This record gives sequence, C-alpha cells and structure tokens, in this order.
Amino acid sequence: MMRRCVLPLLAICALAVTLRTVWLRADPPVADAVGIVWHDEGAWVHNARNRALWGEWRTDRWNPVFVAPVFTALEYASFETFGVGTWQARLVPVVSGLVAVLALAAGLFSLAGRRAALVGALLLAVNYPFVMWNRAALMESTLTALIVAAWAAYALGGRRPGWGVVAGVAAVLAWFTKASAAFFIGALLVVSALAFMRSAADPEATSTDEPADRRLSTMTLAGLAAAALLIGAVFVLPHWQEYSFYNWQMSVTRKPEYTIKALVDRASWLPVVQGIFSRMPLVTAAGLFGLVGVVARWRTAAPSERLLVLWVGIGLAELVVHDSGNERRYVMFIPALVALASLVLTRMVTATSSRSNQVLPRTLADDAFMAAALLPSLYLVAGTLLRPVFLAQIEAGDLKTVVRLSAVVAVMGALALWHWRGVLSAIVEPRVPAFWLTAALILSVVWNGVEFASWARHRTYVNYDASVAVGRLLPPGTLVHGKLANGLSLENRIRPVFVGNGFGNYDDRLGRDDVRYILTYDLPAIGYESSNGSGLIQGILDQYPNRRTIASFDVDETSAPDRAVLIDKRPAGP
Repeated sequence: MMRRCVLPLLAICALAVTLRTVWLRADPPVADAVGIVWHDEGAWVHNARNRALWGEWRTDRWNPVFVAPVFTALEYASFETFGVGTWQARLVPVVSGLVAVLALAAGLFSLAGRRAALVGALLLAVNYPFVMWNRAALMESTLTALIVAAWAAYALGGRRPGWGVVAGVAAVLAWFTKASAAFFIGALLVVSALAFMRSAADPEATSTDEPADRRLSTMTLAGLAAAALLIGAVFVLPHWQEYSFYNWQMSVTRKPEYTIKALVDRASWLPVVQGIFSRMPLVTAAGLFGLVGVVARWRTAAPSERLLVLWVGIGLAELVVHDSGNERRYVMFIPALVALASLVLTRMVTATSSRSNQVLPRTLADDAFMAAALLPSLYLVAGTLLRPVFLAQIEAGDLKTVVRLSAVVAVMGALALWHWRGVLSAIVEPRVPAFWLTAALILSVVWNGVEFASWARHRTYVNYDASVAVGRLLPPGTLVHGKLANGLSLENRIRPVFVGNGFGNYDDRLGRDDVRYILTYDLPAIGYESSNGSGLIQGILDQYPNRRTIASFDVDETSAPDRAVLIDKRPAGP
C-alpha cells in the first residue's frame, strides 16, 4: 500500500518545491497580501548573518537568537553553506514547507490510509497562504513544520509508541523556534493526561496489557522532558536574563491588553480581522466540519484525531489571549485544518458502518457535547465566508457589522441542524462518489493556482534591488541605523543597528554619532517600518538638523507607493 503512495507523493513534492522556489528573490505579495512583512526578514536572521559574516553572533543589542534559537541555527547553516543572500535566507522556510507536506502525509497515512495522505499532501502543497509564507525568511514556516512533525510522530506512535519521543522533542524544538508554540505543548500535555485518566479508570489494566495510548503518552512526555531539560541547561539558563526579556517582557508584557473587552474583541475577530481562512474556504469549512465530528465522537476518536482538535482549539484560545490581529499567527492552523478536511473528504467517499471510518457519529443529534464545537465552528465558517463581502467595512475599521451577522448566521445554522433531523441525518454518514472528491481537489488546486498566478504575473523585485543598491553605495562594515537597515541587509555587507520601541538599540539611539547613516521609509511615512515608528525615527533624525538624503529606493510593502531613503545624519563629518 505504501508503494502506491510513492509516485503520487513524489509528484506532489515536485509541485510543492516548484511553487516554493520559482522566482525566490521576488517580493512577497502586496495586492493579494497574506500578512508577510518583508522588512522583518533581515531583522529575524540578524544573528545568523552576524555569525556568517563577522564570526560573532551578537554585534548590537538586537538579538532575536533568544527568541528563535532553532530558526537562527538553521539560517546560519544555510548562510555558512551557500553564502549570505535573499534566496539563502528563504531556503530554510522552503525546506520547512516541504517537511510539513511530507510529515502531514505520514501522519495521515498512519491514521487513515493512502487516500487521506495524498489528499492532505496535495492540499497543503498548493495552499497559497502557506506557499507564500514558505517563501519568506520568517519563523512561522519552521515553527509550523515542527508542529506538523510532532503531530505526525504522535500519529505514528499509535502503532509504535516509541514515536512519542520524537513528538515530544519536535514540540520542544517548535517552542524554541518561537514561543507561540506553547499551545501545542499544552495540547500534548492534555491529550496525554486524558490517556492516563482513561487508563486509571480501568482497574483491570496491567503492565502487560496497558493501553497503547498510555504507552504513547509516556514516551511523549519523556521526549518533552528530555528535550526541555537539555535545551534549558545548555541555552536557557546560561542566558536567562536575555531569554526572559525577549520571550516574556517583550513578547507578552509589552503587547496585548488583557481586559474582558479586549478578550471578547479578539475572540470575535478570529474569522474576520485577517484573511487566511477566507483564502481557503473549502479547507476551512471541511476542516471545522471534521473538528465537530471528532468532538462528537470524542470517546472513540483516535488520540491523534483528538490532538488535531486540541491543536486548533488551544491554538485559537492562545490567539484570543495574546493577539488575533496579526496574520502571521494564523499560519500554524493551516496544516491542522488541511488534515481535518482530508479526513472528512476521504471518509465521505469511503464511509462505512465502521465506527473508525464514520464522518460523524449516528448519535450526533442526541449528543449535547456537540454544541461545544458546533456553534464556534459555524461562527468561524460564517465569518470566513462573509469577510470578502464586507471587506471594505473591515478595512475601514468597522468589524461590528460582519461580527454580528456572522454570529446570527452561526446561531441560525446550529438551530437548523438541531431541529431538522433530516438535514442532520444526511450529513452524519454521507456517501459521496469519488468523482466529487476529485472535483473538490481540482477546484482547490485551481483556486490556489489562480492566486499564485496572479502574484507571479505582477511580481516585482524592488526590495531585492534596493538591497543590492545599498551595497553599491556603502562599503562592507558600514554601520547603518534603523530596522530597515536590517531589512535591506541581505544583499550587502553593511552592519545594521536595529532600533525598536523600547528594545534593541533603543536606549542609546540619540547618541550614536558613530553610526553615520540611517535607513528608513519616507513613504508612506517616516519610520513606517516600526510600530509607532514615525516618532521613534523622527526623534533620531531631529538630533541631526544638517542631515541629507543621499539615495532613495523603491520598495514594496503596501498597496500604496513605498519608498526607502538612505540618510547621511552628519554630512559635514569625516
């Protein structure tokens, strides 16, 4: 059976690699934006670039190695092997994306067989938002790939519990790629605790007939503990002050509000404030349908299916607590929804009376527990479908209309399913000809292909060209102030001096006379590259009234004209 997977999977991998590597130096999409901030690339590979060019990790006070040590190490390996440059930086997320496709296929194959594995691999390989994030030198692709690897290992552990160690290690590595992976470690702890609770409820269990999911949970917890202790001893404790600052004070304390209103706002914004879910309506709707099914048959669902539900549920809860307004935080849900959608689509074709192969349980209509997942899922689907209709209002800051309408649609849908048993029975065990599965896959591939083709047709290279131009103007080793100096550093050898709002080289920003140049936006506004950055950058510039703009560069960040400028802060100097 596995051999019948190889050739189709190789074809899918070839497609995945092509979409992720063709025109790799081109700018991320602006017209069909998916939340990528291009000038963050240079900032997040800063320490890896330092090490590759200058032989030292830290050259100033901006050191994201303490946020993303795994990502930094992989970027350094790429730079050391292939040299410092744009495509070299983006090679790490490209490989991460391919790993995610293969890992998802492996997990689905173990859980549901060949057809589900191939459907999941194809849907993830062509998913336009995921493809574009796999082309950007940012942590999200590597973070997501490690989460997918952890889930796949957990699914494989259903047959060989030793895979649980791999699941635990991969989850810890995801944490040390970006701390927002904490939700998945929580999901692993919850699913493991449930396994132990079920085993404890059976007093007849012995060491020889201990349930397989309990052995899997034991191995998973062992992997979690071993990896956390090792990395903690080698990396975290020796650098505790820096690690705690970047991962707690800067990422948590400084950013979100935790009032009741803020939490309600972030929860209601989930399907509408960003557009990733709306870009994959089939995957979102089918995935959430599958999530409801797993919740409704929770007791009989496979542990890896429960982990998919916890992946989505706890992950969304983390967004509500921390930040649902940043599109990059939604990337980690794409593989989970693809996996759930793949299970639903393939089971609709192969639905039988077998309990393990049901889409939804027959007792769904009488299971009140279903409501815990049905209503929120309907709200997410409603918001996903309504967002494009109300896009103008949303972009103008009016979220209330679409939020309220989505809530009304979700409630009406739940009542309809609850009272109209005929509708409910029709979706409990649907039997659909394989033709319709093929048609759905073709539609999804075409949908994503059209979006990719639209980007390809209008692609630009202005950010890459600007970075090359900076290298022609400034000799290697030149100190340059500003976050945009990091953003434009991949195709040259300048030394950026990052200035953030309250972090990085913030404290001495007004006294750095040794840094002669500054790179910043002047369109759409001075300091646009930083949050509340206009005042921050302007404050630096005000220290140098005789400053002179010596070059400007077209860049591409917003749908409006964008321009970066290189400013000599003290042109009368040596």
